[in-house]
Amino acid sequence: MTIFPPEPDLEAMRLELSRLRAERGWTYDELAERSGLARRTLIEIEQGRTIGTLKTWHALAHALGSPVGALLSHLCDDHQPPRPPAG
Repeated sequence: MTIFPPEPDLEAMRLELSRLRAERGWTYDELAERSGLARRTLIEIEQGRTIGTLKTWHALAHALGSPVGALLSHLCDDHQPPRPPAG
């Protein structure tokens, strides 16, 4: 029997990006300039039309001064991450 992991919570990750941008008072243009990403890419991520790549999230983390793991950890917001096997 195959046990599949829970679905990642992409919505929570997207909302965290939006929260961090708003917390800093940054516009899409400012985050685009700081991250080197296109303004359109940022809008599409925040509006849930795309998830972006790992490279995109890495650039966003650096621009926001946040560890990339802090942004990606929101993928597990609706469930517990797996624990290492005992042994």
